Amino acid sequence: MTEIATFEALLGGISATLDSEGLKSSHVFDAVVARGVEPNPPLPRVLANRLEAGGIRRLWTHQAQALDAVRGGASVTVSTGTASGKSLCFKLPTIERILNEPHSKALYLYPTKALAQDQLRALRSFGLTEVAAATYDGDTPKSERESVRKFANIVLTNPDMLHYGILPNHRAWGPFFANLKFVVVDEAHVLRGVFGSHVGCILRRLRRLAAHWGSEPVFILTSATVPNPGELAHRLTGLDFTEVTTDGAPRGPKLVAFWNPPFLDEAAGVRSSANWETARILAAFASAGIRTLAFAKSRKSAELVAKHARTLVAPQTAERIVAYRGGYLAEHRRQIERRLFSGELLGVAATTALELGIDVGGLDAVVMNGFPGTVAQMWQQSGRSGRSTEPSVAVMVGQEDPLDQYYVSHTQILLSRPYEMALVDTGNPNVLAPHLCAAAYEEPMEVDSVPTYFGEPATAVAEDLAATKKLVVRKAKGAPRARYHRAAHAGEMPVDLRSTGGPPFTVVDVSTGAILGTVDDASAHHQIHPGSVYLHQGDNWEIRELDLDERVALAEPVRGSYFTQPRTVSDIAVRSVGRSKKVGRAEFYLGRVEVTRQVVSYARRDIASGRTLAEVGLDLPQMVLETVAFWYTVDVPVVAEAQVGAGKLPGSLHAAEHAGIGLLPVFAMADRWDIGGVSTALAADTGLPTVFIYDGYPGGARIAERGFEQARKHLKATLQGIQGCRCRRGCPSCVQSPKCGNGNEPLDKAGAVRLLATILGI
Repeated sequence: MTEIATFEALLGGISATLDSEGLKSSHVFDAVVARGVEPNPPLPRVLANRLEAGGIRRLWTHQAQALDAVRGGASVTVSTGTASGKSLCFKLPTIERILNEPHSKALYLYPTKALAQDQLRALRSFGLTEVAAATYDGDTPKSERESVRKFANIVLTNPDMLHYGILPNHRAWGPFFANLKFVVVDEAHVLRGVFGSHVGCILRRLRRLAAHWGSEPVFILTSATVPNPGELAHRLTGLDFTEVTTDGAPRGPKLVAFWNPPFLDEAAGVRSSANWETARILAAFASAGIRTLAFAKSRKSAELVAKHARTLVAPQTAERIVAYRGGYLAEHRRQIERRLFSGELLGVAATTALELGIDVGGLDAVVMNGFPGTVAQMWQQSGRSGRSTEPSVAVMVGQEDPLDQYYVSHTQILLSRPYEMALVDTGNPNVLAPHLCAAAYEEPMEVDSVPTYFGEPATAVAEDLAATKKLVVRKAKGAPRARYHRAAHAGEMPVDLRSTGGPPFTVVDVSTGAILGTVDDASAHHQIHPGSVYLHQGDNWEIRELDLDERVALAEPVRGSYFTQPRTVSDIAVRSVGRSKKVGRAEFYLGRVEVTRQVVSYARRDIASGRTLAEVGLDLPQMVLETVAFWYTVDVPVVAEAQVGAGKLPGSLHAAEHAGIGLLPVFAMADRWDIGGVSTALAADTGLPTVFIYDGYPGGARIAERGFEQARKHLKATLQGIQGCRCRRGCPSCVQSPKCGNGNEPLDKAGAVRLLATILGI
């Protein structure tokens, strides 16, 4: 067992070798004692025996509470801490029902394939012949799918397969739907924003089809701790829920530490790479035999962390450090998962694919490469270490962006912040409309039943769809009610669950034809444009060709210590204004906008120095995004009083825009990468200097709305974030942005400070 003092000594030892920063602070959270009870009435003897064989003789209080509620016929939402045994809250009642009523069926819904595979292993470990569990997802061979439909009584799938593969083909699933007793939605806290809204519509379509086949399943939702589990569950399904929120599971002591990369040039605000610092800590822990999971925000970052860490350890340890991310082939993911579960691996650098409740088997440490985006997500990731009552450690490495630097310097604010509300809006017409079309395709809808499943806003949306001939109203002879049918000319269901615009792109080895991985549609122009460097398991590949029609990128291995950075031009047009108000001496607006973006070139940069080696033009089509934004305008007298001349105004606005984007997640449950912005010294639609900040999703995701509502607080935090940075002219910790399409030019830190201070009257 590794003691807390050992973790502290390792981190302190690394920090002592640095000239600046490193370990900023650490906090020890005490162990928590378990509270257990006996289920009443007892579980079936065969099930109780299996639990006892696994070391479970009593249930934690929240497990027993959930079991009682489900036995009583209530839909239940369980919101407790990471590693609190939430899966038993749905496994026990579903298995109990199958043992008592063998014809019963259950559908388990997971956000990732890896989690479904892990839970399938756990179900099969019960060794009960009565339980026939199987996964049904994109990795399931077509030759096995009919068998799953016919013989499985617990089917594990994901929202994508439920939407694309199961609901449209419900007639093939008729016996399953007719006997469906339970629908389980695991890790429901990730179902927020646009994705959560889409999944909510899918669950409502599922309820409607279950009723069509004569069943009314109980829903069981589990999530990490959120402040509104009942509201979230209701918004997702339209049903009322019993909340289970009192956690009875034990916890071992945990060290939570904060690490800031050392300065390379303090005056310029240049720090060591967060990827490198994360790799340094991962390598030190792995070398000490401490099993560690390092989380990264992007696929590229996960690859780099694993690559760097392998260079810092002995060869035998390097073989036990790998990357894990989306885009790998199924057999590659399964191989890594097996090595991780067995304890063979000492270090894994992963994207959020391993963030959720996968039993990764006794991890000692987690390293977070940057603030994950929300407080809830931070605790979810940190909870991946310490899966038993043994001590564990979680380290957050601050990246060079305003939000990370704010939290690393104000750790008590972060540690004391409440969890964010998980928000979904199934009434968003941009989300709801295609699902109504999909529902009508699956089974014609009675007109007066639409609000029953999809809520009151759905009535007007369905009427609009009928007016535009996407739905057709018909009343069959002798039928009591008119029904909506999907128009024959409507084509395929136009639903993209993550609002990325289309199917992913496949990256292929040009010489062998082997598939290296996939890249989502929204990222393709930026990540796999011709000439870009694509990372796969630490190796560099250059994209030779991007076929937009076939959605294929051809790649070949490349040597060289350089990376590529795309350059983008953007334009924004106001389509409508919903609300406005005055904040200080600026006018704030909330409304709908159209953003036009185009990747026009890329820079090839030296990894060591960041120096531009070449600038190469590109010929890619424009991308258009219709979304929601808030924006503020500044009158000419305010600009003059702030002493921001015409030559400095574009850079001052640009710096304020970047800092505002970086700190907006403090006020809205969003990630910086979910937000975009445009600033201009003379906006065509306002006639004034203007800063726009918009949702990065078609139709919006309520992020800009939160920014508008919290405008004064957000503007003040933006000013404080820029002022508090120790750099002289602006750096990634305050006004530079890693996603800036203009290469962070121009930027004027001092001008932004004067302008914001004048607006606020400070």
